[in-house]
Amino acid sequence: MKRKDRPKHETVSVCNVTVKIYRRQRRRTTGKSRTIYELADYTTGIRRLRGFSDHGDARKEAEKIARSISAGEATVATMRNPEAASYGRAVELLRPTRTPIEIAAGAYANAFEILGGDYIVEAAKFYARHRVDQIERRPVADVVSEMISLKETQGKAARYLDDLRARLNRFAEAFAVDISTVTTADLQRWIDGLKVAPQTSKDFRTVLHTLFSFAESRGYIFKGGNPVAGTEKISSNGGTIQIFTLGEIIALLNAAPKEFVPVIAIGGFAGLRTAEIQRIEWRDVDLSGGFIHVGSDKAKTRSRRLVPILPNLAQWLAPYAKQTGKVWKGTTTDLRDIRAATVETSGVTWKDNGLRHSFCSYRLADIQNAVQVALEAGNSPAMVFKHYRELVKPSEAKAWFAIVPKAPANVVAVNLGAV
Repeated sequence: MKRKDRPKHETVSVCNVTVKIYRRQRRRTTGKSRTIYELADYTTGIRRLRGFSDHGDARKEAEKIARSISAGEATVATMRNPEAASYGRAVELLRPTRTPIEIAAGAYANAFEILGGDYIVEAAKFYARHRVDQIERRPVADVVSEMISLKETQGKAARYLDDLRARLNRFAEAFAVDISTVTTADLQRWIDGLKVAPQTSKDFRTVLHTLFSFAESRGYIFKGGNPVAGTEKISSNGGTIQIFTLGEIIALLNAAPKEFVPVIAIGGFAGLRTAEIQRIEWRDVDLSGGFIHVGSDKAKTRSRRLVPILPNLAQWLAPYAKQTGKVWKGTTTDLRDIRAATVETSGVTWKDNGLRHSFCSYRLADIQNAVQVALEAGNSPAMVFKHYRELVKPSEAKAWFAIVPKAPANVVAVNLGAV
């Protein structure tokens, strides 16, 4: 601003303190202008412009402010040596900020009142971390898409990418908001509301932590602000093993659509994990040789194993002998939807990992060999012995592996006898 264009001002002085009054013109909506007298009031520690339409009122207020500041300076003049030294140090500390000591003191007092104590440094650090102007706004769905695209270019395994898509797309549907606005409380409520097995909740939490770490590294949330870190850590140990009864598996098989029958049968009579069933292809199912080949690239443990096709499972899979491609051709979401429809039709309450748990329990009761069951299920003998021993009777196990379909329809005929 050129000197001649600067607003004119007058000064009001009390002792050595001077307060300036600026005369400005304000244009009204009618097109006419009026004169406003403005002065800066620092007595609270914060610069506050005061406007007056009357010149006399502006001078009175300026004198009041000057007297207040002058009184403070008079107090300094009567200080003892320790107080004066403290005052001098305070002035030196403030010199780089070019802030008068009375303004700094006022600002501190104001912050003390707002924070309810001497937390001004902590508040400043918190503000520095949460600078909204330094965060790039991104919807959750966009961050999910960006992260998965990056993982694809990095050559991550297809099964890992499928798992990310399934879990994170579900999360993105629930949170159609800017990712920086998602709080720890929001995430905890969402995880609690999943109502799934502890291991599943733990897997969701792990994937969400990866997503928010990605967002943090890209500046979509503030540094050190991953909200997943504050959520409850989940232990999957010690969960109750739930298995299906004979009547329940029969009801599920009778209610399942044709394309879903192999998923139930392989899970319940061969013990493959759902994710493994989604990865295997019909060429991996050797009906003539009597084995399902679970390759290292398709097994959870990344260890290749051969799972025997028991006689009743062979009958369930026989109608699909000429099939090609994947055993389950849909997505994880498709599988979840068709499973929900099957459960609703059958009237059976779904049990997380219930098919695999059922196989291990009935198989161990049938052959009484934890090592063999562990090899077939891709688990350790200790885990098999710990979780599946004495869950069912041998007679129930015999009946379980005698469940077969009626040709040609998907209807079960099994003589349960006295079981």
